[in-house]
Amino acid sequence: MNNITTFNFSLGREERNQLNAHNSFVLWFTGLSGSGKSTLANMVEKLLFEQKVRTFVLDGDSLRKGLNKDLNFSAKEREENLRVAAEVSKLLVSSGAVVLASFISPQQANRDMVKKIIGKDDFVEIFVNTSLETCEERDVKGLYKKARAREIKNFTGIDSPYEQPVNPDIEINTEKENLEEAANRILKVLQKKLELK
Repeated sequence: MNNITTFNFSLGREERNQLNAHNSFVLWFTGLSGSGKSTLANMVEKLLFEQKVRTFVLDGDSLRKGLNKDLNFSAKEREENLRVAAEVSKLLVSSGAVVLASFISPQQANRDMVKKIIGKDDFVEIFVNTSLETCEERDVKGLYKKARAREIKNFTGIDSPYEQPVNPDIEINTEKENLEEAANRILKVLQKKLELK
């Protein structure tokens, strides 16, 4: 690490934000598998796109198919998956993009690590609060069925805990409001954060 020298590039985040005419930051969607995180992130991205906001969606599946394909689901390697996700998100924020990151991120300590890497001013935590029963009923990927049959170990919500965020910036209860309403509510909350000073 002693031989690493930071090069000072002539263009930085501030110039890119000015060009884009909006601020850049991370929306971190957390919740159980099947809670609706990625669907909601996709809806919010479409609304932002309509406002000409530069965005990028990042989720666990896309990261594990490429950058993190060598990681399994042990606690240590899940933490590494999230660390990489946070670092990639931080780079994308520097590029001027609003990042919509969708990760189960079940442990409070892991989410605190992510927030520290990204920076608290650039981190908006969105808790997609959907009950285990509802997620298991949906079971869109068939993962809960496999976890119940013990074909998958350390599955969040079944044999691995999910620690709910204590004080998320935004909480969405998908059993009380539909995703379209939730996406519009998130967009309203973000309007001031998008505006350049």
